[in-house]
Amino acid sequence: MEDLTINVAEIEALQTIGDTDELNRIFEKGKRCIVNGCTVVLARKQPGGSLEKFDALSTLEDFENYRKWVFKFL
Repeated sequence: MEDLTINVAEIEALQTIGDTDELNRIFEKGKRCIVNGCTVVLARKQPGGSLEKFDALSTLEDFENYRKWVFKFL
């Protein structure tokens, strides 16, 4: 399994519209990734189209803290 890259702009858009089903799907995929020994990489899309990675989550505790932070703003 490969590392999972999450575009935080997509997370922010889903927060804005309150799409908890899609957020849960993304976070379940991330959880499976970490359980299988991979890393979840947080990135933001730049104006030129490239993704700039700014954080990596490799433990379930860190990932769960990020998930809680995201759902806090719903």
